[in-house]
Amino acid sequence: MNGSSEKRTLIISGLIIGAIAGFLVLAGNPANMGYCIACFIRDTVGGLGLHRAAPVQYIRPEIIGLILGAYLISMIRGEHNSKGGSAPITRFILGCFVMIGCLMFLGCPIRMILRIGGGDWNALFGLAGFAGGIGVGTLFLNRGYSLQRTYAISKLESSIMPIIQVVLLVLVVAAPAFIFFSQKGPGSMHAPWLISLAAGLVVGGLAQFSRMCTVGGIRDLFLFKKSVLIYGYFAVLIGVLLVNISFGNFHPGFANQPIAHTDGLWNFLGMALAGFCSVLLGGCPLRQLIMTGEGNSDSVVTVLGLAAGAAFAHNFGLAASGTGPTFNGQIAVGIGFVVAFIIAVVNTKRGNA
Repeated sequence: MNGSSEKRTLIISGLIIGAIAGFLVLAGNPANMGYCIACFIRDTVGGLGLHRAAPVQYIRPEIIGLILGAYLISMIRGEHNSKGGSAPITRFILGCFVMIGCLMFLGCPIRMILRIGGGDWNALFGLAGFAGGIGVGTLFLNRGYSLQRTYAISKLESSIMPIIQVVLLVLVVAAPAFIFFSQKGPGSMHAPWLISLAAGLVVGGLAQFSRMCTVGGIRDLFLFKKSVLIYGYFAVLIGVLLVNISFGNFHPGFANQPIAHTDGLWNFLGMALAGFCSVLLGGCPLRQLIMTGEGNSDSVVTVLGLAAGAAFAHNFGLAASGTGPTFNGQIAVGIGFVVAFIIAVVNTKRGNA
């Protein structure tokens, strides 16, 4: 795609994705959480019993749809590329800390935009931190940071994750006794599964087609002074803002925002960690799910890291809540910065060797 075509595609896709997020709230999803990759992976992990935080347990069909939508569109467009093998343990660890940062903020970069579109000004601190973390990451990119090269893998191996999504969908529909469903809290708030799945398929397809990435927009602006991907941010914001205003879901302010806290410092630091680690991974949580659907096993490992981070955060009291961050979570974010800097330094030296 040329520049104008890419910009147009991003704007149209972003407007649709933002509007879908707004309508998912109307259909039953938590307020300002029509879509949240971090929260929905956390809920799914809880639904499988890998953490026992009762308010956040539900296998989210939106995540299933995202991966399957990207898989189907990448196959139709001939862009399904089975590859992997690039520093899997490093990617897993970075994925864990992306999740820990997101759960300190209480949302992924997509939810950060949706929160702003709902009038939650606490998310502006998150946006500043996210941009700052990406800025630090680009300093290492400029100095040669790189993980190991990828290798071709079998089509069967790259299809395992989409197959797992089909199994998870069966579990959502069948609701066997060994699956956990929240009776109260955010996990109990969800649109009907068919609507959620359809929304996920559409968003996954659009994100694959448009190459949308919340990290890429800011990274490219810092590295190349290119602003094309930034249009996706604004389009998502405008899309959800229009729906929220139209249906009375725009409530500007800092206090009493849904599933959010008002600690500006830790909102900033949580998203700074998520942004920094995402740059080192080569994409935001949304982009990792899309690349998973495209056949990239490195992204599968990252998604598994996100899932492990969610389980760890809720099993050991790292996740923040509406009352604010926990001490354990603050320590975990600090450790995350140290680990991310070590990974960045070591792999920058390798890149310059």
